[in-house]
Amino acid sequence: MKEDLNFFDYWAYENRPKIEWPNGAKVAFWVAPNIEFYELDPPQNPLRKPWPQPHPALAGYGIRDYGNRVGHMRQMALLDKYGIRGSISLSVALCDHHPEIIELCKERDWEFFSHGIYNTRYSYGMDEAQERAMIQDSIESIYKHTGQKCAGYLAPALSHTEHTLDLFAEVGSELFGDDAGIYTCDLFHDDQPTPVRVRNGKRFISMPYSLEMNDTIVYAVNKVEPRQYATMLKRHFDRLYLEGAQSGTVMCIPTHNYQVSCPHRMKAFEEALEYITGHKDVWVATGREIAQYYLENYYDVAMQDIASKQGA
Repeated sequence: MKEDLNFFDYWAYENRPKIEWPNGAKVAFWVAPNIEFYELDPPQNPLRKPWPQPHPALAGYGIRDYGNRVGHMRQMALLDKYGIRGSISLSVALCDHHPEIIELCKERDWEFFSHGIYNTRYSYGMDEAQERAMIQDSIESIYKHTGQKCAGYLAPALSHTEHTLDLFAEVGSELFGDDAGIYTCDLFHDDQPTPVRVRNGKRFISMPYSLEMNDTIVYAVNKVEPRQYATMLKRHFDRLYLEGAQSGTVMCIPTHNYQVSCPHRMKAFEEALEYITGHKDVWVATGREIAQYYLENYYDVAMQDIASKQGA
């Protein structure tokens, strides 16, 4: 185990080079629906159980199935209403289990990025070769079923390892050059995109994923009521919008179709979307669009600034 992952240097939030989003936007806003597939009785991982209760876990499986058959349709209609194209954090096994969902999202020109194969199969305990094979399978599956060259990665069930970022960047380069493997959502460490060092030297960034706004963290972990979730989302946006006047920020709402799309929670989600998209100076984008814009316009400037401050 490494003592220091050495993916990035400390880079204080203040006094960074200014980011200017397209059309002078203060906030780049994206929504990341986690569209996942959970196995009823998955292979066992010695480091983490797939279900909190004894399995086969019929109740947990049924709730996730509700998300894919009912919740996704609700969430998709709501994003359509506010002109938001989702950036799907995809369990790629869904391409085989529920190809209808993939087709609906393709029709809307949503982004697909990798969230592993199944959300019940973790990276924990894998050696590099095993994790590489899993990442390659996911990138190839996304291309096969959607025609997209996978830009981003979020480890299945957040089970990233010390090798994940290096492997994703490498496999992306091997398959599709600079068009794939360019950003990670696994670091949760900033409100702006930031450069990340990977061992093949590729231009690679960390994408703000706003983990505290993740509906599963909010509802299942922190036990927040829907009306409070709406308030949290609006306050989170307000702060980033305020700071974005000085330098562009990023807000993500990570969702799960079995959480945010329950009938009693939809109003809170819609209230937040209406509020955010009702502001001027907001760039509603996909993860890939934000990452590519940053890489093309600010990556080199950021690297120079980081180097100058490390040498000071």
